[in-house]
Amino acid sequence: MKSKITFFCKECGAESAKWIGKCPSCGQWNTYVEEVITKTSTTKRSWGAENKGDKNIPISISEIGSEPIKRINTGSAELNRVLGGGLVRGSIILIGGQPGIGKSTLMLQVALYQKSNVLYVSGEESAEQIKLRADRIRHTNPACYILTETNVQTILQSAQKLSPTMVIIDSIQTLESPHVESTPGSITQVRECTAELQRFSKETNIPVFIIGHITKEGGIAGPKILEHIVDVVLQFEGDQHYAYRILRTIKNRFGSTDEIGIYHMEEGGLREINNPSEMLISPEDSALSGSTIAASIEGLRPLLIETQALVSPAIYGNPQRSSTGFDLRRLAMLVAVLEKRCGLPFGQNDIFLNIAGGIKVADPSIDLAIIAALISSLQNVHIPKKWCFAGEVGLSGEIRPVSRVEQRIAEASRLGFEQIFISKYKSDSVKHKKFDVKVTVLSKVDDLLTEIYR
Repeated sequence: MKSKITFFCKECGAESAKWIGKCPSCGQWNTYVEEVITKTSTTKRSWGAENKGDKNIPISISEIGSEPIKRINTGSAELNRVLGGGLVRGSIILIGGQPGIGKSTLMLQVALYQKSNVLYVSGEESAEQIKLRADRIRHTNPACYILTETNVQTILQSAQKLSPTMVIIDSIQTLESPHVESTPGSITQVRECTAELQRFSKETNIPVFIIGHITKEGGIAGPKILEHIVDVVLQFEGDQHYAYRILRTIKNRFGSTDEIGIYHMEEGGLREINNPSEMLISPEDSALSGSTIAASIEGLRPLLIETQALVSPAIYGNPQRSSTGFDLRRLAMLVAVLEKRCGLPFGQNDIFLNIAGGIKVADPSIDLAIIAALISSLQNVHIPKKWCFAGEVGLSGEIRPVSRVEQRIAEASRLGFEQIFISKYKSDSVKHKKFDVKVTVLSKVDDLLTEIYR
């Protein structure tokens, strides 16, 4: 066995013989950590099939057969949606999220909802602790096998014998490989263990779920190369003050990266939210200013989201600008458009913006709803709760069209809205279709002011 001391970049996994302040690969500062590497004299794996001496030769792309991807039903419609329709055989999926967000609960629910062999590996909890959580979920699967082990070779040997439908690892930071002389959770161990799990998944065609911890900055702990190795990266988001959890796709080789799944944390586990629009719109009977509804799209799913704005005179020095769930720089741009194109006095006012429900929105179609909420709060004018908005606002004050506007209108109609405001441009196809909601077209921000004061 040969040992050596080397340095690895925590961000990109680059290796260096000595410590470097700035990584030459990714440009980050103070990311190199020291590790002791021990390489064994043999690279033979004890868990998999033996090498039969077959040579892998290049073949023409026209000779490769293209068959439809076969997917496994995970038992969770929201997880199936995020994965692109189900779990692909031979894929490796990484799930990250804050401690206590529900990653282990979600994976245990997936294991218990299967009707075939599932191997659930835990390096953090005992079998009794997992059993207690399974009892709270109130669902059972006699073919769900629990293994409390951290040695990756032992885990893969057990998986080889059991031949399960899927393998769940909780978590990758607790595993260790005997081929690497380093502590569990280090960059070298995480990279080596993930690589061995990937080889196992591709050679046996068994999908593997990997739960990963995250850093204080919100990124997945370990080298950045970890996210390049896996096929799918999912981020489990939520807030300790909200019971709702959002499963978001960061990377997906077998589907879209725009999908989200929404869950509600309850005593019996995570419950799927089939109608998230009703969750994100707060029930309110009184006529208050500063609240509007935006018709947004997340992946293939239309969402009606409530935006709340508060504009008040700045008493203490410079005006404040605060935003929750929306890009603060884009909010500043929208305020500048209202000041320049409409002459509204926002300069000496504090502005606070909140997206209700704790959700984060990046869809530009929410611009029109935010501008309406800002005007409503500044002028103290109530906007009816049965109005909703879908439009992007440009720097010249024009209302730009957004994609899949018909799907947004249909969702507003289904939830009982009376009027929806969209862009005038490219709206000819919408005008000739009948909807149960009144469609009003706007070309400029000035047109919105006219509608609000009408």
